[in-house]
Amino acid sequence: MVRLVVGLGNPGKEYERTRHNAGFWLVERFASANGVMLRKDGKFQALVGRHEQAFLLMPQSFMNGSGRAVQMLAGFFKIKPEETLVVHDELDFTPGVARVKQGGGIAGHNGLKDISQRLGSHDYWRLRIGIGHPGDKDAVADYVLQKPSAEDKTAIDQAIDRALQVLPQMIAGDMQSATQKLHSGEPKQGEPKAVEKKEPPKKDAPVKEPEKKPEPQKSGGLLKSLFGKK
Repeated sequence: MVRLVVGLGNPGKEYERTRHNAGFWLVERFASANGVMLRKDGKFQALVGRHEQAFLLMPQSFMNGSGRAVQMLAGFFKIKPEETLVVHDELDFTPGVARVKQGGGIAGHNGLKDISQRLGSHDYWRLRIGIGHPGDKDAVADYVLQKPSAEDKTAIDQAIDRALQVLPQMIAGDMQSATQKLHSGEPKQGEPKAVEKKEPPKKDAPVKEPEKKPEPQKSGGLLKSLFGKK
Protein backbone atom coordinates (compact mmCIF):
# COMPACT_ATOMS: atom_id res chain seq x y z
CA MET A 1 0.00 0.00 0.00
CA VAL A 2 1.21 3.50 -0.87
CA ARG A 3 0.46 6.10 1.79
CA LEU A 4 2.49 8.97 0.37
CA VAL A 5 2.77 10.13 -3.26
CA VAL A 6 5.49 12.73 -3.79
CA GLY A 7 5.79 14.79 -6.96
CA LEU A 8 9.18 16.43 -7.55
CA GLY A 9 9.76 19.79 -9.19
CA ASN A 10 10.67 23.42 -8.62
CA PRO A 11 8.04 25.95 -7.48
CA GLY A 12 7.22 29.19 -9.26
CA LYS A 13 6.05 30.38 -12.68
CA GLU A 14 9.60 30.36 -14.02
CA TYR A 15 9.91 26.58 -13.66
CA GLU A 16 6.37 25.22 -13.94
CA ARG A 17 6.70 24.18 -17.60
CA THR A 18 10.27 22.86 -17.44
CA ARG A 19 11.25 19.21 -17.82
CA HIS A 20 12.37 18.94 -14.20
CA ASN A 21 8.75 19.47 -13.11
CA ALA A 22 7.35 16.27 -14.62
CA GLY A 23 6.67 14.94 -11.12
CA PHE A 24 4.64 18.04 -10.28
CA TRP A 25 2.66 17.67 -13.52
CA LEU A 26 1.52 14.16 -12.65
CA VAL A 27 0.54 14.87 -9.05
CA GLU A 28 -1.30 18.06 -10.03
CA ARG A 29 -3.30 16.18 -12.66
CA PHE A 30 -4.09 13.34 -10.27
CA ALA A 31 -5.27 15.79 -7.61
CA SER A 32 -7.41 17.70 -10.12
CA ALA A 33 -9.00 14.53 -11.51
CA ASN A 34 -9.94 13.37 -8.01
CA GLY A 35 -11.13 16.70 -6.62
CA VAL A 36 -8.23 16.98 -4.16
CA MET A 37 -7.18 20.46 -3.07
CA LEU A 38 -3.43 20.88 -2.66
CA ARG A 39 -2.89 23.45 0.09
CA LYS A 40 0.32 25.24 1.10
CA ASP A 41 1.51 24.13 4.51
CA GLY A 42 4.24 26.29 6.01
CA LYS A 43 5.36 23.63 8.45
CA PHE A 44 6.43 21.33 5.65
CA GLN A 45 7.17 23.99 3.00
CA ALA A 46 5.01 21.94 0.65
CA LEU A 47 1.64 21.64 -1.03
CA VAL A 48 -0.26 18.86 0.69
CA GLY A 49 -3.53 17.04 -0.03
CA ARG A 50 -5.11 13.71 0.73
CA HIS A 51 -6.77 11.13 -1.52
CA GLU A 52 -8.36 8.32 0.47
CA GLN A 53 -5.52 6.71 2.46
CA ALA A 54 -2.69 8.46 0.56
CA PHE A 55 -1.15 11.88 1.11
CA LEU A 56 -0.18 13.89 -1.96
CA LEU A 57 2.93 16.01 -1.48
CA MET A 58 4.67 18.61 -3.65
CA PRO A 59 7.73 20.04 -1.84
CA GLN A 60 8.11 23.80 -2.35
CA SER A 61 11.71 24.18 -1.13
CA PHE A 62 13.16 23.52 -4.62
CA MET A 63 14.48 20.24 -5.94
CA ASN A 64 17.65 19.93 -3.88
CA GLY A 65 15.65 20.39 -0.66
CA SER A 66 12.78 18.02 -1.52
CA GLY A 67 13.67 15.53 1.19
CA ARG A 68 12.83 17.83 4.06
CA ALA A 69 9.08 17.80 3.38
CA VAL A 70 9.12 14.05 2.72
CA GLN A 71 11.03 13.33 5.93
CA MET A 72 8.80 15.51 8.10
CA LEU A 73 5.46 14.29 6.77
CA ALA A 74 6.53 10.65 6.69
CA GLY A 75 7.87 10.95 10.23
CA PHE A 76 4.75 12.66 11.55
CA PHE A 77 2.38 10.05 10.10
CA LYS A 78 4.77 7.09 10.52
CA ILE A 79 4.97 6.31 6.80
CA LYS A 80 7.68 3.84 5.81
CA PRO A 81 9.94 4.31 2.75
CA GLU A 82 8.34 1.28 1.09
CA GLU A 83 4.94 2.99 1.51
CA THR A 84 6.19 6.04 -0.40
CA LEU A 85 6.02 6.65 -4.17
CA VAL A 86 8.20 9.42 -5.63
CA VAL A 87 7.30 10.70 -9.10
CA HIS A 88 10.19 12.34 -10.97
CA ASP A 89 11.71 13.16 -14.35
CA GLU A 90 14.10 10.60 -15.82
CA LEU A 91 16.92 11.54 -18.20
CA ASP A 92 17.70 7.95 -19.21
CA PHE A 93 14.20 7.42 -20.69
CA THR A 94 12.93 9.03 -23.87
CA PRO A 95 9.73 11.13 -23.74
CA GLY A 96 6.75 8.77 -23.80
CA VAL A 97 8.25 6.27 -21.35
CA ALA A 98 7.00 5.81 -17.79
CA ARG A 99 8.51 3.12 -15.59
CA VAL A 100 8.09 1.93 -11.99
CA LYS A 101 10.74 0.46 -9.72
CA GLN A 102 11.65 0.24 -6.07
CA GLY A 103 15.00 1.51 -4.85
CA GLY A 104 18.04 1.78 -7.11
CA GLY A 105 20.57 4.49 -7.86
CA ILE A 106 19.77 8.19 -8.08
CA ALA A 107 21.91 8.95 -11.21
CA GLY A 108 22.66 12.51 -10.13
CA HIS A 109 19.03 13.49 -9.47
CA ASN A 110 19.17 16.07 -6.70
CA GLY A 111 15.63 15.47 -5.50
CA LEU A 112 16.19 11.74 -5.06
CA LYS A 113 19.58 12.39 -3.45
CA ASP A 114 18.06 14.59 -0.76
CA ILE A 115 15.15 12.22 -0.12
CA SER A 116 17.44 9.20 0.21
CA GLN A 117 19.77 11.03 2.57
CA ARG A 118 16.99 12.31 4.81
CA LEU A 119 15.09 9.00 4.91
CA GLY A 120 18.30 7.01 5.24
CA SER A 121 16.91 4.60 2.65
CA HIS A 122 16.55 3.95 -1.09
CA ASP A 123 13.63 1.59 -0.55
CA TYR A 124 10.87 3.97 -1.64
CA TRP A 125 9.04 3.36 -4.93
CA ARG A 126 9.81 5.51 -7.97
CA LEU A 127 7.58 6.42 -10.90
CA ARG A 128 9.99 7.67 -13.55
CA ILE A 129 8.72 9.94 -16.34
CA GLY A 130 11.05 10.01 -19.34
CA ILE A 131 12.19 13.44 -20.53
CA GLY A 132 15.08 12.38 -22.79
CA HIS A 133 18.77 13.27 -22.59
CA PRO A 134 20.54 16.17 -24.33
CA GLY A 135 23.36 13.80 -25.37
CA ASP A 136 26.03 15.70 -23.44
CA LYS A 137 26.31 15.37 -19.67
CA ASP A 138 27.60 18.95 -19.48
CA ALA A 139 24.32 20.17 -20.99
CA VAL A 140 22.07 18.37 -18.49
CA ALA A 141 21.81 21.25 -15.98
CA ASP A 142 20.37 23.62 -18.60
CA TYR A 143 18.33 20.91 -20.33
CA VAL A 144 16.19 19.90 -17.35
CA LEU A 145 15.40 23.54 -16.57
CA GLN A 146 14.14 24.23 -20.09
CA LYS A 147 10.71 23.62 -21.61
CA PRO A 148 10.39 20.50 -23.76
CA SER A 149 9.57 20.82 -27.43
CA ALA A 150 5.91 20.52 -28.41
CA GLU A 151 6.54 16.97 -29.69
CA ASP A 152 8.31 15.91 -26.48
CA LYS A 153 5.65 17.53 -24.30
CA THR A 154 2.94 15.56 -26.11
CA ALA A 155 4.86 12.32 -25.53
CA ILE A 156 5.45 13.16 -21.85
CA ASP A 157 1.76 13.93 -21.38
CA GLN A 158 0.85 10.59 -22.94
CA ALA A 159 3.18 8.81 -20.52
CA ILE A 160 1.59 10.67 -17.63
CA ASP A 161 -1.86 9.66 -18.92
CA ARG A 162 -0.88 5.98 -18.80
CA ALA A 163 0.66 6.38 -15.35
CA LEU A 164 -2.50 8.05 -14.03
CA GLN A 165 -4.55 5.06 -15.16
CA VAL A 166 -2.58 2.69 -12.94
CA LEU A 167 -1.83 5.04 -10.03
CA PRO A 168 -4.95 3.93 -8.08
CA GLN A 169 -3.66 0.33 -8.29
CA MET A 170 -0.28 1.46 -6.96
CA ILE A 171 -1.88 3.28 -4.07
CA ALA A 172 -3.93 0.17 -3.28
CA GLY A 173 -0.72 -1.85 -3.16
CA ASP A 174 -1.11 -3.88 -6.36
CA MET A 175 2.29 -2.87 -7.70
CA GLN A 176 2.78 -5.96 -9.84
CA SER A 177 -0.40 -5.52 -11.89
CA ALA A 178 0.08 -1.75 -12.15
CA THR A 179 3.67 -2.11 -13.29
CA GLN A 180 2.83 -4.78 -15.87
CA LYS A 181 0.01 -2.70 -17.32
CA LEU A 182 2.09 0.47 -17.43
CA HIS A 183 5.14 -1.12 -19.03
CA SER A 184 3.14 -3.17 -21.55
CA GLY A 185 1.42 -0.02 -22.82
CA GLU A 186 4.71 1.71 -23.56
CA PRO A 187 5.38 2.84 -27.15
CA LYS A 188 7.89 0.57 -28.91
CA GLN A 189 9.99 3.51 -30.08
CA GLY A 190 10.23 4.70 -26.50
CA GLU A 191 12.34 1.88 -25.14
CA PRO A 192 14.90 3.37 -22.75
CA LYS A 193 18.46 2.79 -23.91
CA ALA A 194 19.74 2.52 -20.35
CA VAL A 195 17.77 -0.66 -19.74
CA GLU A 196 19.28 -2.39 -22.76
CA LYS A 197 22.89 -1.73 -21.77
CA LYS A 198 24.76 -4.46 -19.94
CA GLU A 199 26.97 -1.97 -18.16
CA PRO A 200 25.41 0.60 -15.79
CA PRO A 201 24.74 4.01 -17.39
CA LYS A 202 27.14 6.83 -16.63
CA LYS A 203 25.96 9.19 -13.95
CA ASP A 204 25.29 12.77 -14.92
CA ALA A 205 26.68 15.55 -12.81
CA PRO A 206 24.16 16.80 -10.24
CA VAL A 207 21.95 19.57 -11.58
CA LYS A 208 22.59 22.97 -10.07
CA GLU A 209 19.16 23.80 -8.70
CA PRO A 210 17.70 27.22 -7.96
CA GLU A 211 17.94 28.07 -4.28
CA LYS A 212 15.44 29.67 -1.97
CA LYS A 213 15.72 30.90 1.58
CA PRO A 214 13.58 28.84 3.97
CA GLU A 215 10.23 30.37 4.84
CA PRO A 216 9.14 30.91 8.46
CA GLN A 217 7.58 27.74 9.76
CA LYS A 218 3.99 27.68 10.90
CA SER A 219 2.77 25.07 13.32
CA GLY A 220 -0.43 23.12 12.92
CA GLY A 221 -0.90 23.94 9.25
CA LEU A 222 -1.15 20.36 8.03
CA LEU A 223 -3.74 19.14 10.52
CA LYS A 224 -5.80 22.29 10.09
CA SER A 225 -5.78 22.15 6.30
CA LEU A 226 -6.41 18.42 6.00
CA PHE A 227 -8.81 17.74 8.85
CA GLY A 228 -10.44 21.14 9.41
CA LYS A 229 -9.35 21.53 13.06
CA LYS A 230 -8.96 25.04 14.47
